[in-house]
Amino acid sequence: MDNITLARLLDETAALLEIDAADPFRIRSYRRAAEAVEQQTQPLSSLLDDPKALTSIGGIGKTMATNIIDLVRTGSMPLRDELLTKYRPTMLELLRLPSMGPKTVALLWSALEVSNIDELEAAAKAGHLNKLPRFGQKQVDKILKGIEDHRKNTGRFRIDVAGEWADRIGSLILDFPGIDTITPAGSLRRGKDTVGDLDLLVTGPACEPDVVASAVEHVASLPLIDNLIARGQNKVSFTLRNHLQVDVRLLPRESYGAALQYFTGSKMHNVTLRQRALRKGYTLSEYALARIDPQPGEAPIVASATEEDIYNALGMDWIPPELRENCGEIEAAEKNTLPHLIQMSDIRGDVHMHTVATDGANTIREMADAALARGLQFIAITDHSKNLAMTGGLDDERALAHVHAIRKVDREMEGRIRVFAGIEVDILQAGELDLDDSTLAQMDVVVGSVHSHFQLPAEEMTARLLRAIENPYLRILGHPTGRVLLRREPYSYDLHAVLKRCAELGVAVEHNAAPPRADLSDSNLRLAKELGCKISVNTDAHATTELDRMRFGITQLRRAWLSPADVINTLDAQAFLAALGLHQ
Repeated sequence: MDNITLARLLDETAALLEIDAADPFRIRSYRRAAEAVEQQTQPLSSLLDDPKALTSIGGIGKTMATNIIDLVRTGSMPLRDELLTKYRPTMLELLRLPSMGPKTVALLWSALEVSNIDELEAAAKAGHLNKLPRFGQKQVDKILKGIEDHRKNTGRFRIDVAGEWADRIGSLILDFPGIDTITPAGSLRRGKDTVGDLDLLVTGPACEPDVVASAVEHVASLPLIDNLIARGQNKVSFTLRNHLQVDVRLLPRESYGAALQYFTGSKMHNVTLRQRALRKGYTLSEYALARIDPQPGEAPIVASATEEDIYNALGMDWIPPELRENCGEIEAAEKNTLPHLIQMSDIRGDVHMHTVATDGANTIREMADAALARGLQFIAITDHSKNLAMTGGLDDERALAHVHAIRKVDREMEGRIRVFAGIEVDILQAGELDLDDSTLAQMDVVVGSVHSHFQLPAEEMTARLLRAIENPYLRILGHPTGRVLLRREPYSYDLHAVLKRCAELGVAVEHNAAPPRADLSDSNLRLAKELGCKISVNTDAHATTELDRMRFGITQLRRAWLSPADVINTLDAQAFLAALGLHQ
Protein backbone atom coordinates (compact mmCIF):
# COMPACT_ATOMS: atom_id res chain seq x y z
CA MET A 1 0.00 0.00 0.00
CA ASP A 2 1.57 3.27 -1.12
CA ASN A 3 1.44 6.64 0.64
CA ILE A 4 -1.18 8.10 -1.73
CA THR A 5 -3.57 5.25 -0.96
CA LEU A 6 -2.93 5.58 2.77
CA ALA A 7 -3.63 9.31 2.62
CA ARG A 8 -6.87 8.75 0.70
CA LEU A 9 -8.13 6.19 3.24
CA LEU A 10 -7.36 8.50 6.16
CA ASP A 11 -9.06 11.42 4.43
CA GLU A 12 -12.14 9.34 3.69
CA THR A 13 -12.24 8.27 7.35
CA ALA A 14 -12.31 11.94 8.33
CA ALA A 15 -15.27 12.48 5.98
CA LEU A 16 -17.12 9.54 7.51
CA LEU A 17 -16.47 10.99 10.97
CA GLU A 18 -18.02 14.24 9.77
CA ILE A 19 -21.16 12.39 8.73
CA ASP A 20 -21.17 10.70 12.14
CA ALA A 21 -20.99 14.12 13.85
CA ALA A 22 -17.77 13.16 15.62
CA ASP A 23 -15.62 15.51 17.65
CA PRO A 24 -14.14 18.21 15.36
CA PHE A 25 -10.67 17.73 16.88
CA ARG A 26 -10.78 14.05 16.01
CA ILE A 27 -11.82 14.86 12.43
CA ARG A 28 -8.96 17.36 12.08
CA SER A 29 -6.47 14.80 13.36
CA TYR A 30 -7.33 12.48 10.47
CA ARG A 31 -7.18 15.30 7.94
CA ARG A 32 -3.80 16.38 9.21
CA ALA A 33 -2.48 12.82 9.17
CA ALA A 34 -3.66 12.38 5.58
CA GLU A 35 -1.79 15.54 4.54
CA ALA A 36 1.35 14.39 6.34
CA VAL A 37 1.30 10.91 4.79
CA GLU A 38 0.83 12.25 1.27
CA GLN A 39 3.90 14.48 1.60
CA GLN A 40 6.28 11.70 2.70
CA THR A 41 8.85 10.47 0.18
CA GLN A 42 9.65 7.23 2.03
CA PRO A 43 6.95 4.53 1.80
CA LEU A 44 5.39 4.33 5.26
CA SER A 45 4.80 0.65 4.64
CA SER A 46 8.54 0.22 5.17
CA LEU A 47 8.32 1.60 8.73
CA LEU A 48 5.91 -0.91 10.25
CA ASP A 49 8.57 -2.44 12.49
CA ASP A 50 9.58 0.96 13.83
CA PRO A 51 6.53 2.82 15.20
CA LYS A 52 8.80 5.56 16.56
CA ALA A 53 9.74 6.44 13.00
CA LEU A 54 6.05 6.88 12.22
CA THR A 55 5.36 9.04 15.27
CA SER A 56 8.36 11.23 14.44
CA ILE A 57 6.37 12.52 11.45
CA GLY A 58 4.42 15.66 12.26
CA GLY A 59 0.71 14.96 12.44
CA ILE A 60 1.07 11.27 13.29
CA GLY A 61 0.67 10.29 16.94
CA LYS A 62 0.58 6.85 18.53
CA THR A 63 -3.06 6.18 17.67
CA MET A 64 -2.60 7.29 14.08
CA ALA A 65 0.55 5.19 13.76
CA THR A 66 -1.48 2.17 14.88
CA ASN A 67 -4.12 3.03 12.28
CA ILE A 68 -1.47 3.22 9.54
CA ILE A 69 -0.03 -0.13 10.56
CA ASP A 70 -3.53 -1.66 10.41
CA LEU A 71 -4.20 -0.13 7.00
CA VAL A 72 -0.96 -1.47 5.53
CA ARG A 73 -1.36 -4.96 6.99
CA THR A 74 -5.11 -5.48 6.50
CA GLY A 75 -6.30 -2.83 4.05
CA SER A 76 -8.52 -1.26 6.69
CA MET A 77 -8.70 -0.28 10.36
CA PRO A 78 -11.30 -0.78 13.09
CA LEU A 79 -12.73 2.74 13.04
CA ARG A 80 -13.05 2.76 9.26
CA ASP A 81 -14.72 -0.67 9.29
CA GLU A 82 -17.14 0.53 11.95
CA LEU A 83 -18.08 3.65 9.98
CA LEU A 84 -18.41 1.77 6.70
CA THR A 85 -20.75 -0.70 8.44
CA LYS A 86 -22.85 2.17 9.71
CA TYR A 87 -22.72 4.19 6.48
CA ARG A 88 -22.00 3.51 2.81
CA PRO A 89 -18.80 4.70 1.07
CA THR A 90 -20.80 6.46 -1.65
CA MET A 91 -22.13 8.87 0.95
CA LEU A 92 -18.78 10.61 0.74
CA GLU A 93 -19.83 11.89 -2.68
CA LEU A 94 -22.73 13.79 -1.15
CA LEU A 95 -20.39 15.99 0.89
CA ARG A 96 -18.97 17.38 -2.35
CA LEU A 97 -22.29 18.95 -3.31
CA PRO A 98 -23.06 22.61 -2.51
CA SER A 99 -24.93 23.15 0.77
CA MET A 100 -24.65 19.47 1.72
CA GLY A 101 -23.01 19.33 5.13
CA PRO A 102 -22.56 16.24 7.29
CA LYS A 103 -25.79 16.83 9.25
CA THR A 104 -27.83 17.01 6.07
CA VAL A 105 -26.19 13.86 4.71
CA ALA A 106 -26.91 12.06 7.98
CA LEU A 107 -30.56 13.20 7.82
CA LEU A 108 -30.96 11.97 4.25
CA TRP A 109 -29.58 8.61 5.26
CA SER A 110 -31.69 8.16 8.36
CA ALA A 111 -34.93 9.33 6.74
CA LEU A 112 -34.66 8.03 3.17
CA GLU A 113 -31.56 5.79 3.10
CA VAL A 114 -30.09 8.06 0.42
CA SER A 115 -26.44 7.15 0.08
CA ASN A 116 -25.25 8.50 -3.29
CA ILE A 117 -25.84 11.29 -5.77
CA ASP A 118 -28.08 9.27 -8.07
CA GLU A 119 -30.36 8.29 -5.17
CA LEU A 120 -30.45 11.90 -3.99
CA GLU A 121 -31.44 13.10 -7.46
CA ALA A 122 -34.18 10.44 -7.71
CA ALA A 123 -35.53 11.34 -4.25
CA ALA A 124 -35.57 15.04 -5.11
CA LYS A 125 -37.39 14.51 -8.41
CA ALA A 126 -39.93 12.16 -6.76
CA GLY A 127 -40.82 14.80 -4.14
CA HIS A 128 -39.49 12.81 -1.17
CA LEU A 129 -37.18 15.59 0.05
CA ASN A 130 -40.05 18.05 0.44
CA LYS A 131 -41.39 15.96 3.34
CA LEU A 132 -38.19 16.47 5.38
CA PRO A 133 -37.51 19.35 7.80
CA ARG A 134 -35.90 22.42 6.17
CA PHE A 135 -36.47 21.04 2.66
CA GLY A 136 -38.73 23.46 0.83
CA GLN A 137 -38.98 23.49 -2.95
CA LYS A 138 -36.35 26.19 -3.18
CA GLN A 139 -33.87 23.98 -1.30
CA VAL A 140 -34.76 20.97 -3.47
CA ASP A 141 -34.20 23.00 -6.64
CA LYS A 142 -30.87 24.16 -5.25
CA ILE A 143 -29.84 20.55 -4.62
CA LEU A 144 -30.78 19.51 -8.17
CA LYS A 145 -28.83 22.44 -9.58
CA GLY A 146 -25.91 21.51 -7.34
CA ILE A 147 -25.95 17.95 -8.66
CA GLU A 148 -25.95 19.25 -12.23
CA ASP A 149 -23.05 21.61 -11.54
CA HIS A 150 -21.14 18.92 -9.67
CA ARG A 151 -21.30 16.56 -12.61
CA LYS A 152 -19.98 19.28 -14.87
CA ASN A 153 -17.18 20.28 -12.51
CA THR A 154 -15.77 17.00 -11.26
CA GLY A 155 -12.77 17.16 -13.59
CA ARG A 156 -9.40 18.69 -12.98
CA PHE A 157 -7.33 20.84 -15.31
CA ARG A 158 -3.62 20.87 -16.02
CA ILE A 159 -1.66 23.82 -14.70
CA ASP A 160 -1.01 25.19 -18.19
CA VAL A 161 -4.69 25.07 -19.12
CA ALA A 162 -5.73 26.77 -15.87
CA GLY A 163 -2.97 29.35 -16.32
CA GLU A 164 -4.10 30.19 -19.83
CA TRP A 165 -7.66 30.76 -18.61
CA ALA A 166 -6.39 32.88 -15.73
CA ASP A 167 -4.53 35.08 -18.23
CA ARG A 168 -7.53 35.38 -20.57
CA ILE A 169 -9.94 36.23 -17.78
CA GLY A 170 -7.44 38.61 -16.22
CA SER A 171 -6.95 40.54 -19.45
CA LEU A 172 -10.71 41.07 -19.73
CA ILE A 173 -11.00 42.21 -16.11
CA LEU A 174 -8.15 44.68 -16.64
CA ASP A 175 -10.26 46.46 -19.25
CA PHE A 176 -12.21 48.01 -16.38
CA PRO A 177 -10.70 51.34 -15.21
CA GLY A 178 -9.19 51.25 -11.75
CA ILE A 179 -8.07 47.61 -11.72
CA ASP A 180 -4.34 47.44 -10.96
CA THR A 181 -3.48 43.86 -10.03
CA ILE A 182 -4.88 40.39 -10.73
CA THR A 183 -3.21 37.46 -8.99
CA PRO A 184 -4.11 33.77 -9.23
CA ALA A 185 -4.34 32.13 -5.82
CA GLY A 186 -5.16 28.60 -4.68
CA SER A 187 -3.48 25.54 -6.14
CA LEU A 188 -2.53 27.38 -9.34
CA ARG A 189 -0.37 29.83 -7.40
CA ARG A 190 1.10 26.96 -5.39
CA GLY A 191 2.01 25.34 -8.70
CA LYS A 192 0.17 22.04 -8.35
CA ASP A 193 0.32 20.08 -11.59
CA THR A 194 -3.49 19.94 -11.81
CA VAL A 195 -6.09 22.42 -10.64
CA GLY A 196 -9.68 21.81 -9.59
CA ASP A 197 -10.87 25.43 -9.80
CA LEU A 198 -9.47 28.89 -10.31
CA ASP A 199 -9.20 31.65 -7.68
CA LEU A 200 -8.41 35.17 -8.89
CA LEU A 201 -7.77 38.08 -6.52
CA VAL A 202 -8.28 41.57 -7.92
CA THR A 203 -7.35 44.92 -6.42
CA GLY A 204 -7.12 48.57 -7.35
CA PRO A 205 -9.06 51.79 -6.76
CA ALA A 206 -12.14 50.25 -8.39
CA CYS A 207 -12.21 47.57 -5.65
CA GLU A 208 -12.71 49.92 -2.74
CA PRO A 209 -15.96 49.19 -0.84
CA ASP A 210 -17.79 52.36 -1.89
CA VAL A 211 -17.27 51.81 -5.65
CA VAL A 212 -16.72 48.06 -6.04
CA ALA A 213 -20.28 47.36 -7.27
CA SER A 214 -19.44 48.60 -10.78
CA ALA A 215 -16.37 46.40 -10.99
CA VAL A 216 -18.39 43.40 -9.79
CA GLU A 217 -20.92 44.07 -12.53
CA HIS A 218 -18.10 44.19 -15.10
CA VAL A 219 -16.75 40.81 -13.97
CA ALA A 220 -20.24 39.27 -13.89
CA SER A 221 -20.79 40.25 -17.54
CA LEU A 222 -17.54 38.81 -18.97
CA PRO A 223 -18.21 37.17 -22.35
CA LEU A 224 -16.33 34.00 -21.34
CA ILE A 225 -18.88 33.11 -18.67
CA ASP A 226 -21.01 30.07 -19.43
CA ASN A 227 -22.91 29.90 -16.14
CA LEU A 228 -23.02 32.63 -13.50
CA ILE A 229 -23.14 30.84 -10.15
CA ALA A 230 -23.13 33.74 -7.70
CA ARG A 231 -22.60 37.49 -7.52
CA GLY A 232 -21.96 39.08 -4.14
CA GLN A 233 -20.73 42.40 -2.80
CA ASN A 234 -17.14 41.72 -3.82
CA LYS A 235 -17.14 38.19 -5.29
CA VAL A 236 -18.25 36.66 -8.58
CA SER A 237 -18.35 32.90 -9.18
CA PHE A 238 -18.94 31.34 -12.58
CA THR A 239 -18.06 28.42 -14.80
CA LEU A 240 -16.57 28.39 -18.26
CA ARG A 241 -17.75 26.21 -21.12
CA ASN A 242 -15.14 23.61 -20.19
CA HIS A 243 -16.75 23.49 -16.71
CA LEU A 244 -13.78 25.12 -14.95
CA GLN A 245 -15.16 27.05 -11.97
CA VAL A 246 -13.71 30.52 -11.39
CA ASP A 247 -14.02 32.59 -8.21
CA VAL A 248 -13.07 36.26 -8.58
CA ARG A 249 -12.68 38.34 -5.43
CA LEU A 250 -12.31 42.13 -5.62
CA LEU A 251 -10.42 43.45 -2.61
CA PRO A 252 -9.27 46.78 -1.17
CA ARG A 253 -5.52 47.28 -1.19
CA GLU A 254 -5.20 47.24 2.59
CA SER A 255 -6.45 43.65 2.90
CA TYR A 256 -4.97 42.25 -0.30
CA GLY A 257 -1.97 40.57 1.35
CA ALA A 258 -4.11 38.80 3.94
CA ALA A 259 -6.52 37.58 1.28
CA LEU A 260 -3.67 36.41 -0.95
CA GLN A 261 -2.16 34.42 1.90
CA TYR A 262 -5.50 32.93 2.90
CA PHE A 263 -6.74 31.94 -0.54
CA THR A 264 -3.36 30.61 -1.68
CA GLY A 265 -3.49 27.87 0.98
CA SER A 266 -2.89 25.05 1.33
CA LYS A 267 -5.56 24.28 3.92
CA MET A 268 -3.17 22.63 6.39
CA HIS A 269 -0.52 25.33 5.88
CA ASN A 270 -3.14 27.90 6.82
CA VAL A 271 -4.38 25.87 9.79
CA THR A 272 -0.84 25.63 11.17
CA LEU A 273 -0.24 29.33 10.55
CA ARG A 274 -3.48 30.29 12.33
CA GLN A 275 -2.51 28.15 15.31
CA ARG A 276 0.83 29.96 15.43
CA ALA A 277 -0.97 33.30 15.32
CA LEU A 278 -3.22 32.30 18.22
CA ARG A 279 -0.20 31.40 20.35
CA LYS A 280 1.09 34.92 19.78
CA GLY A 281 -2.22 36.51 20.71
CA TYR A 282 -3.34 37.18 17.15
CA THR A 283 -6.12 35.99 14.89
CA LEU A 284 -5.42 35.42 11.19
CA SER A 285 -8.14 35.62 8.55
CA GLU A 286 -8.54 36.63 4.92
CA TYR A 287 -8.92 40.21 6.14
CA ALA A 288 -5.93 40.73 8.42
CA LEU A 289 -3.58 39.52 11.09
CA ALA A 290 -5.15 41.20 14.12
CA ARG A 291 -4.66 41.34 17.88
CA ILE A 292 -7.21 39.31 19.82
CA ASP A 293 -7.15 41.67 22.80
CA PRO A 294 -5.54 44.98 21.81
CA GLN A 295 -4.37 47.14 24.68
CA PRO A 296 -5.30 50.83 24.95
CA GLY A 297 -3.44 52.71 22.25
CA GLU A 298 -2.66 49.58 20.22
CA ALA A 299 -3.95 49.27 16.68
CA PRO A 300 -6.01 46.08 16.30
CA ILE A 301 -4.59 45.35 12.84
CA VAL A 302 -1.03 44.02 12.89
CA ALA A 303 -0.59 43.32 9.17
CA SER A 304 -2.80 42.96 6.11
CA ALA A 305 -1.44 44.75 3.05
CA THR A 306 1.25 42.24 2.04
CA GLU A 307 2.04 38.60 2.67
CA GLU A 308 5.56 39.56 3.73
CA ASP A 309 4.16 41.74 6.51
CA ILE A 310 2.03 38.86 7.80
CA TYR A 311 4.79 36.25 7.82
CA ASN A 312 7.29 38.68 9.33
CA ALA A 313 4.85 39.69 12.08
CA LEU A 314 4.58 35.99 12.96
CA GLY A 315 8.37 35.80 13.32
CA MET A 316 9.02 34.04 10.02
CA ASP A 317 10.53 34.55 6.61
CA TRP A 318 8.08 34.91 3.74
CA ILE A 319 7.37 31.43 2.34
CA PRO A 320 7.24 30.96 -1.45
CA PRO A 321 3.76 29.76 -2.48
CA GLU A 322 5.11 26.51 -3.99
CA LEU A 323 6.25 25.36 -0.53
CA ARG A 324 2.99 25.98 1.33
CA GLU A 325 1.95 22.34 1.80
CA ASN A 326 2.59 21.99 5.56
CA CYS A 327 5.67 19.94 4.85
CA GLY A 328 8.20 21.64 7.14
CA GLU A 329 8.18 25.05 5.48
CA ILE A 330 6.83 26.87 8.54
CA GLU A 331 9.56 25.49 10.80
CA ALA A 332 12.20 26.34 8.19
CA ALA A 333 10.84 29.88 7.81
CA GLU A 334 11.04 30.34 11.58
CA LYS A 335 14.69 29.23 11.60
CA ASN A 336 15.62 31.19 8.45
CA THR A 337 16.55 27.93 6.71
CA LEU A 338 14.21 27.96 3.72
CA PRO A 339 16.09 26.82 0.60
CA HIS A 340 17.19 29.17 -2.15
CA LEU A 341 14.78 27.81 -4.74
CA ILE A 342 15.69 27.38 -8.38
CA GLN A 343 14.44 30.05 -10.82
CA MET A 344 14.07 30.26 -14.58
CA SER A 345 17.13 32.51 -14.75
CA ASP A 346 19.27 29.65 -13.36
CA ILE A 347 18.65 27.39 -16.37
CA ARG A 348 21.40 27.27 -18.98
CA GLY A 349 20.42 24.26 -21.05
CA ASP A 350 17.61 22.02 -22.28
CA VAL A 351 18.59 18.53 -23.45
CA HIS A 352 15.37 16.82 -24.55
CA MET A 353 13.74 18.09 -27.76
CA HIS A 354 12.63 16.84 -31.16
CA THR A 355 12.89 18.07 -34.75
CA VAL A 356 11.43 17.33 -38.19
CA ALA A 357 13.77 14.32 -38.33
CA THR A 358 11.05 12.50 -36.34
CA ASP A 359 7.88 14.05 -34.91
CA GLY A 360 9.00 17.64 -34.32
CA ALA A 361 7.75 20.71 -36.20
CA ASN A 362 11.06 22.58 -36.62
CA THR A 363 14.57 22.00 -37.91
CA ILE A 364 17.72 21.63 -35.85
CA ARG A 365 18.76 25.18 -36.70
CA GLU A 366 15.35 26.59 -35.84
CA MET A 367 15.42 24.90 -32.44
CA ALA A 368 18.95 26.22 -31.83
CA ASP A 369 18.01 29.78 -32.80
CA ALA A 370 14.90 29.66 -30.61
CA ALA A 371 16.90 28.37 -27.64
CA LEU A 372 19.53 31.07 -28.15
CA ALA A 373 16.81 33.73 -28.23
CA ARG A 374 15.65 32.46 -24.85
CA GLY A 375 19.11 32.88 -23.35
CA LEU A 376 20.15 29.23 -23.24
CA GLN A 377 23.82 28.31 -23.52
CA PHE A 378 23.36 24.73 -24.73
CA ILE A 379 20.77 22.28 -25.99
CA ALA A 380 20.69 18.66 -27.09
CA ILE A 381 18.66 17.43 -30.05
CA THR A 382 17.15 14.09 -28.99
CA ASP A 383 14.87 12.71 -31.68
CA HIS A 384 13.16 9.34 -31.27
CA SER A 385 14.64 5.94 -32.05
CA LYS A 386 13.08 3.43 -34.45
CA ASN A 387 10.87 1.51 -31.99
CA LEU A 388 8.50 4.48 -31.83
CA ALA A 389 7.45 3.92 -35.44
CA MET A 390 4.56 6.40 -35.33
CA THR A 391 7.07 9.23 -34.94
CA GLY A 392 9.31 8.13 -37.80
CA GLY A 393 11.94 7.11 -35.27
CA LEU A 394 15.57 6.79 -36.36
CA ASP A 395 17.32 3.50 -37.03
CA ASP A 396 21.08 3.23 -36.54
CA GLU A 397 21.96 4.49 -40.02
CA ARG A 398 19.62 7.48 -39.87
CA ALA A 399 20.68 8.23 -36.28
CA LEU A 400 24.34 8.49 -37.30
CA ALA A 401 23.46 10.75 -40.22
CA HIS A 402 21.44 12.89 -37.80
CA VAL A 403 24.48 13.21 -35.54
CA HIS A 404 26.45 14.70 -38.43
CA ALA A 405 23.60 17.13 -39.20
CA ILE A 406 23.48 18.25 -35.56
CA ARG A 407 27.24 18.77 -35.39
CA LYS A 408 27.07 20.86 -38.57
CA VAL A 409 24.56 23.20 -36.91
CA ASP A 410 26.73 23.30 -33.79
CA ARG A 411 29.62 24.59 -35.91
CA GLU A 412 27.36 27.12 -37.62
CA MET A 413 26.40 28.60 -34.26
CA GLU A 414 30.07 29.54 -33.74
CA GLY A 415 29.98 29.16 -29.98
CA ARG A 416 26.94 31.38 -29.39
CA ILE A 417 25.13 28.25 -28.20
CA ARG A 418 26.31 24.63 -28.02
CA VAL A 419 24.16 22.10 -29.87
CA PHE A 420 24.82 18.57 -28.60
CA ALA A 421 23.98 15.46 -30.57
CA GLY A 422 21.61 13.16 -28.75
CA ILE A 423 18.79 10.66 -28.98
CA GLU A 424 15.73 9.68 -27.00
CA VAL A 425 16.22 5.95 -27.25
CA ASP A 426 13.40 3.57 -26.41
CA ILE A 427 13.80 1.22 -23.48
CA LEU A 428 12.44 -2.02 -24.90
CA GLN A 429 10.36 -4.57 -23.01
CA ALA A 430 13.29 -6.58 -21.65
CA GLY A 431 15.35 -3.47 -20.81
CA GLU A 432 17.63 -3.39 -23.83
CA LEU A 433 17.99 -0.11 -25.72
CA ASP A 434 16.58 0.43 -29.20
CA LEU A 435 19.89 1.26 -30.93
CA ASP A 436 23.28 -0.41 -31.05
CA ASP A 437 25.85 0.61 -28.47
CA SER A 438 28.18 1.60 -31.29
CA THR A 439 25.59 4.16 -32.42
CA LEU A 440 24.90 5.44 -28.91
CA ALA A 441 28.64 5.89 -28.40
CA GLN A 442 28.56 8.67 -31.01
CA MET A 443 26.03 10.69 -29.01
CA ASP A 444 26.72 13.41 -26.46
CA VAL A 445 23.43 12.94 -24.60
CA VAL A 446 21.41 9.71 -24.53
CA VAL A 447 17.96 9.95 -22.92
CA GLY A 448 16.33 6.55 -22.35
CA SER A 449 12.52 6.39 -22.05
CA VAL A 450 9.73 3.85 -21.87
CA HIS A 451 7.11 4.29 -24.60
CA SER A 452 5.48 0.85 -24.69
CA HIS A 453 4.39 -2.17 -22.61
CA PHE A 454 3.19 0.03 -19.75
CA GLN A 455 1.16 -2.77 -18.15
CA LEU A 456 4.05 -5.03 -17.19
CA PRO A 457 3.95 -6.38 -13.62
CA ALA A 458 5.89 -4.19 -11.20
CA GLU A 459 8.70 -6.72 -10.83
CA GLU A 460 9.21 -6.94 -14.59
CA MET A 461 9.06 -3.16 -15.07
CA THR A 462 11.60 -2.68 -12.28
CA ALA A 463 13.96 -5.22 -13.86
CA ARG A 464 13.43 -3.56 -17.26
CA LEU A 465 14.48 -0.14 -15.97
CA LEU A 466 17.37 -1.44 -13.90
CA ARG A 467 18.76 -3.24 -16.94
CA ALA A 468 18.41 -0.12 -19.08
CA ILE A 469 20.28 2.17 -16.73
CA GLU A 470 23.13 -0.31 -16.53
CA ASN A 471 23.90 0.50 -20.17
CA PRO A 472 26.98 2.75 -20.02
CA TYR A 473 25.68 5.05 -22.75
CA LEU A 474 22.32 5.89 -21.14
CA ARG A 475 22.94 9.12 -19.23
CA ILE A 476 19.40 10.42 -18.48
CA LEU A 477 16.28 8.42 -17.57
CA GLY A 478 13.48 10.24 -19.41
CA HIS A 479 10.02 10.93 -17.90
CA PRO A 480 10.66 8.13 -15.42
CA THR A 481 7.12 7.04 -14.48
CA GLY A 482 5.45 7.34 -17.87
CA ARG A 483 2.39 9.14 -16.55
CA VAL A 484 0.27 11.44 -18.70
CA LEU A 485 -1.74 13.71 -16.42
CA LEU A 486 -5.50 13.10 -16.42
CA ARG A 487 -5.05 10.41 -19.09
CA ARG A 488 -2.63 7.69 -17.98
CA GLU A 489 -1.49 6.61 -14.55
CA PRO A 490 2.20 5.91 -13.86
CA TYR A 491 3.33 2.40 -14.62
CA SER A 492 4.03 0.20 -11.62
CA TYR A 493 7.58 -0.42 -10.46
CA ASP A 494 9.94 0.02 -7.51
CA LEU A 495 10.76 3.70 -7.96
CA HIS A 496 12.96 3.78 -4.86
CA ALA A 497 15.17 0.95 -6.17
CA VAL A 498 15.52 2.50 -9.63
CA LEU A 499 16.32 5.97 -8.32
CA LYS A 500 18.83 4.53 -5.88
CA ARG A 501 20.58 2.68 -8.71
CA CYS A 502 20.56 5.82 -10.88
CA ALA A 503 22.31 7.67 -8.07
CA GLU A 504 24.91 4.90 -7.76
CA LEU A 505 25.62 4.86 -11.51
CA GLY A 506 25.53 8.63 -12.00
CA VAL A 507 22.55 8.39 -14.36
CA ALA A 508 20.50 11.59 -14.18
CA VAL A 509 16.73 11.42 -13.77
CA GLU A 510 14.51 13.77 -15.71
CA HIS A 511 11.76 16.07 -14.69
CA ASN A 512 9.85 16.47 -17.93
CA ALA A 513 8.55 20.05 -17.95
CA ALA A 514 5.82 19.34 -20.50
CA PRO A 515 2.60 19.93 -18.50
CA PRO A 516 0.95 16.72 -19.76
CA ARG A 517 3.77 14.78 -18.09
CA ALA A 518 5.27 16.81 -15.19
CA ASP A 519 7.22 13.64 -14.50
CA LEU A 520 8.92 13.07 -12.05
CA SER A 521 6.26 14.52 -9.75
CA ASP A 522 7.19 16.92 -6.97
CA SER A 523 7.15 14.23 -4.27
CA ASN A 524 9.22 11.89 -6.45
CA LEU A 525 11.70 14.69 -7.08
CA ARG A 526 12.16 15.07 -3.33
CA LEU A 527 12.89 11.36 -3.12
CA ALA A 528 15.37 11.62 -5.99
CA LYS A 529 17.21 14.40 -4.18
CA GLU A 530 17.24 12.47 -0.90
CA LEU A 531 18.77 9.48 -2.69
CA GLY A 532 21.48 11.63 -4.26
CA CYS A 533 20.26 11.56 -7.86
CA LYS A 534 21.38 14.06 -10.45
CA ILE A 535 18.29 15.84 -11.75
CA SER A 536 17.77 17.26 -15.23
CA VAL A 537 14.77 19.38 -16.23
CA ASN A 538 13.83 19.43 -19.91
CA THR A 539 10.94 20.61 -22.07
CA ASP A 540 10.58 17.60 -24.42
CA ALA A 541 9.78 20.32 -26.96
CA HIS A 542 8.41 19.28 -30.35
CA ALA A 543 8.32 22.88 -31.61
CA THR A 544 10.18 26.11 -30.89
CA THR A 545 7.21 27.52 -28.96
CA GLU A 546 7.28 24.56 -26.58
CA LEU A 547 10.69 25.62 -25.28
CA ASP A 548 8.67 28.03 -23.12
CA ARG A 549 7.31 25.07 -21.15
CA MET A 550 10.47 25.15 -19.05
CA ARG A 551 8.70 27.47 -16.60
CA PHE A 552 6.24 24.73 -15.69
CA GLY A 553 9.12 22.41 -14.89
CA ILE A 554 10.76 25.04 -12.71
CA THR A 555 7.52 25.34 -10.74
CA GLN A 556 7.54 21.62 -9.95
CA LEU A 557 11.22 21.73 -8.98
CA ARG A 558 10.43 24.54 -6.58
CA ARG A 559 7.59 22.51 -5.08
CA ALA A 560 10.20 19.80 -4.48
CA TRP A 561 12.40 22.28 -2.55
CA LEU A 562 15.17 22.09 -5.18
CA SER A 563 17.89 24.70 -5.43
CA PRO A 564 20.10 25.45 -8.47
CA ALA A 565 22.78 23.11 -7.11
CA ASP A 566 20.34 20.18 -7.34
CA VAL A 567 19.75 20.54 -11.09
CA ILE A 568 22.47 19.88 -13.66
CA ASN A 569 20.88 22.17 -16.29
CA THR A 570 22.15 25.10 -14.22
CA LEU A 571 25.76 24.19 -15.09
CA ASP A 572 27.62 25.52 -18.11
CA ALA A 573 27.96 23.27 -21.14
CA GLN A 574 31.24 21.62 -20.23
CA ALA A 575 30.29 21.13 -16.58
CA PHE A 576 26.97 19.65 -17.69
CA LEU A 577 28.72 17.03 -19.82
CA ALA A 578 31.11 16.30 -16.96
CA ALA A 579 28.13 15.79 -14.63
CA LEU A 580 26.93 13.10 -17.03
CA GLY A 581 30.37 11.49 -17.02
CA LEU A 582 31.15 12.83 -20.49
CA HIS A 583 33.93 15.08 -21.74
CA GLN A 584 34.29 17.05 -24.94
